[in-house]
Amino acid sequence: MHTLKSEIAATAAALVVEEGLEYGPAKRRALKQMGLPARSELPDNGELEDAVREYIELFCADTQPAELAALRGLAVVWMERMQAFRPYLAGAVWHGTATRLSDIYIQLFCDDPKSAEIALIEHNVDYEPRTVTGFTGGSVEALSLSSLCKPLGEMVGVHLMVYDHDDLRGALRPDAKGRTPRGDLAAVQKLLMLDAELEK
Repeated sequence: MHTLKSEIAATAAALVVEEGLEYGPAKRRALKQMGLPARSELPDNGELEDAVREYIELFCADTQPAELAALRGLAVVWMERMQAFRPYLAGAVWHGTATRLSDIYIQLFCDDPKSAEIALIEHNVDYEPRTVTGFTGGSVEALSLSSLCKPLGEMVGVHLMVYDHDDLRGALRPDAKGRTPRGDLAAVQKLLMLDAELEK
């Protein structure tokens, strides 16, 4: 069924893939591009993710798998560096919809929220602390940095979201599609092995 909502999702999906926009801004820009009122009913994130997958299959099937594997490889590097803080990969790089324009989102679950920041300072990593909305709906600190992704030959945004250790309990409940919403280092390494198998 072709509805206005699915048209908005398709327009927003193109912005996510081609411009690297996050879902929220992509939906708002799609409304503007389509000349629709700001109060129009928007697709939810699940519908938009489906549209992103369709767009990738149609227009990026030859390039996206390698780009995704490169980003997952870089995510593993940072998860290994931050292993003391129970890192979990989330977002498009985890779910498989990332392209070279996507950022990497790693969630850390710390006993002491400042400890992750101290670890970056000790490793002379340039980062920018920001406050963002976390998966629990509350505010969390994000430590944002740029890291070279050698296979892509580009700097990629890496965001380390710092959660309380207790937040981990609810973090692994399946999402609306029944999937694990985030993965630990072993799970990401397994995905990379599967990616490598598919490339053969």
